[in-house]
Amino acid sequence: MRRLFPVTYETPAQASGGGERGAAGADREWSLAELAAAYAYPAKRPWLRGNMVSSLDGAAQHDGHSQPISSATDMRIFGTLRALADVVVVGAETVRQEGYRPARARADFAAARKAAGQGPAPAIAVVTASLDLDFSLPLFASPLVPTLILTGAAAAHEKVAAAEKAGARVVVAGEGMGVDPERAVRALAGLGHHRLLTEGGPRLLGQLIAAEVLDELCLTLSPTLTAGDAQRVAGGPSVAVPRRFELVSLLEEDGFLFGRYRRP
Repeated sequence: MRRLFPVTYETPAQASGGGERGAAGADREWSLAELAAAYAYPAKRPWLRGNMVSSLDGAAQHDGHSQPISSATDMRIFGTLRALADVVVVGAETVRQEGYRPARARADFAAARKAAGQGPAPAIAVVTASLDLDFSLPLFASPLVPTLILTGAAAAHEKVAAAEKAGARVVVAGEGMGVDPERAVRALAGLGHHRLLTEGGPRLLGQLIAAEVLDELCLTLSPTLTAGDAQRVAGGPSVAVPRRFELVSLLEEDGFLFGRYRRP
């Protein structure tokens, strides 16, 4: 990462609740510790944060992947948000499209995670009704911490057995085939996961928005245009009344805007 410029001229300390206002320290590379302070979870628990990237014309991906509209700094923030989380919640389709791998332990965050009572890396929690997943993938076969599968009570027993045989922990969070978002949040909190992060995809994020369980959205606005028919960051049925979120902080680098919005 080269340089991040707070558009509102907040220092990293101010973004986390302290420090002096001004542009001092903005014109330089931010350390990982400063990024972690700027994106620290609030005291309220559990707290579900989303992290997505969008092109200028509203695309959440290009050719099925988010990487083409991302940047090195976006990925650095992506890694920081993961390092702060207890669990990363992701939809099964995103796991298949993006080739999800287990979260890794990062030495830069080891001491902070230990001090916060966290394990070496966040667990990955896959939301799926069908359990149509390749359980031979590293996400299930060799994670640092066991991968969780959130599904409904009516999920096929043979698929549940296959998931458990692969080493995944199956968590029931719905009465039928699908997952109830509110129940999923409660179930994860019951396992000790209070700092929740979702990386989508758009369908899952739309479900979380509709269920009113999303507390925060970290949105990267990429200075790119894609056209085409790619999904937006959130999909599914629209809500009856648009949800208004408050801007917490806004950073800029090379035309990329990194916004952080919270539910009032």
